Amino acid sequence: MNLTMRHFPAKEALIESGASRLSSKIVQFKAQNARNSKAIVKVCNAEMGDFTPRDAVSRYSQSFPKQNGMVLVLVLWMIIILTVLAASFTLSSRTENLQSRLEFETTRARYAAEAGLNRAVYELRNPDPQNRWVADGRPYRMDLDGIEVEIRITDESGKININNANVELLKGLFASVGMNEEDAAALMDAMGDWIDGDDATRPLGAEDDDYEAAGYPYGAKDAPFDTVQELQQVMGMTYDIYRQIEPAITVYSRNAGINLATAPLEALRAMPDISEEDARAFIEQRQQAEYGEPLPVLPNGMSAVARGGGLAYSVRSKATLPNGHVAELDATIRLGGTLQGKPFQVMRWRDNEHL
Repeated sequence: MNLTMRHFPAKEALIESGASRLSSKIVQFKAQNARNSKAIVKVCNAEMGDFTPRDAVSRYSQSFPKQNGMVLVLVLWMIIILTVLAASFTLSSRTENLQSRLEFETTRARYAAEAGLNRAVYELRNPDPQNRWVADGRPYRMDLDGIEVEIRITDESGKININNANVELLKGLFASVGMNEEDAAALMDAMGDWIDGDDATRPLGAEDDDYEAAGYPYGAKDAPFDTVQELQQVMGMTYDIYRQIEPAITVYSRNAGINLATAPLEALRAMPDISEEDARAFIEQRQQAEYGEPLPVLPNGMSAVARGGGLAYSVRSKATLPNGHVAELDATIRLGGTLQGKPFQVMRWRDNEHL
């Protein structure tokens, strides 16, 4: 049997009524959702306005102000530390560079001064006496690759030998540096007790017991001086007195007197009736005299007979670099070959003592 909706009018009406109510509900739901969305937008706009990413950063910074300030402080500290490290590194590099340069210049000047010493030996061995350098303390100069070298040579025979000098010379030597007669006599007796081989004490001298009583850790040597510096150990000798007489004394001369042709100023002042002005005038005239000419005469009537007379010489060589850096050596040498094949022997050596 073929049935259609027309055969059930009540049911058809029921379905149409349900569909109508469902459609009405859907429309109501959509309207409600639209109203809710608009309300939410209005609330957000009222609360936030036109919100942008920059606003987000600003609000984040406002939310964490302490953290942001601490980061800035840390960055500043890092910049300061790096600046200090860079400055320290620069200063350290500059200091090392200056030290290296100073060592280089010192070495350069030192070897130039040694070259002056070797030049002095060469000129002293010159077989031509007319061109041979005179060992009376006059200056000789040479240029060595831009380095100025000044050389002074003094024959040790012109100095006072403290091992065998006559009494008058020693008295005059001590008087020339301001010592009174009593102190000078005591020092000469102490020097005699130091040199002689007995234990007998001179009137104003000093032997082992005297040194022990004065608190010295040693006694009289009872043997000749081996070096000039040894004189400082004698009782009664002060460093100030020693420094003043040191240029005038030696242990390498065999003479009891001094060779006036090469004697330095300090030794000439020790001679009787010779003032410092007399000694300086004599030295100036002596250095002006040409080879073969007679040497000048001192006011007391004494004159030099001949230049030279020994094999031991004091050589002072001073090297000055173009930048003003200076090195000096002061050596006492003895001419003559050595077992090592050198043309001279070094008896004493000092560096930069007079600078």
